[in-house]
Amino acid sequence: MKRLLLPCLLLAAPAAFAQTSSAEAEAVKQTINRFFEGMRRTDSALVRSTLAPKAILQTISTRGGQVQVQSENIGAFLKAIGTPHPGVYDERIRFEQVLVDAQLASAWTPYQFFVDNKFSHCGYNSFQLVKLNQGWRIAYIIDTRRKDQCQ
Repeated sequence: MKRLLLPCLLLAAPAAFAQTSSAEAEAVKQTINRFFEGMRRTDSALVRSTLAPKAILQTISTRGGQVQVQSENIGAFLKAIGTPHPGVYDERIRFEQVLVDAQLASAWTPYQFFVDNKFSHCGYNSFQLVKLNQGWRIAYIIDTRRKDQCQ
């Protein structure tokens, strides 16, 4: 009986882990989706609620033929989101990959950005999230931006 118990437990362990990982991946997706819902609603408080303390926002751009990494000030970003502006900021994403290990998650999402249903640009987002006491929070976002070769 004891000989049979260990193999059964070993076979069941991956299934239990997969269920936990799937649930955690869904929670990560919910946090990212809330971030973009806040952008659509002009709700900077909702966006802020998805961010970890000292979160970092960056974009990769090409200026003058040089690739640059530009950082965006979180306060300025939240102010821009929460200030009434013409048009709805609508970033439409797909989840290509979500990886979770303990309190760290990474999500890779191609996107298309629209302002009032008018295409603006596209690219990919790379999200790094951390699981805090309050749940999954975005610690880092870096993206690419372009106007062509969009999916």
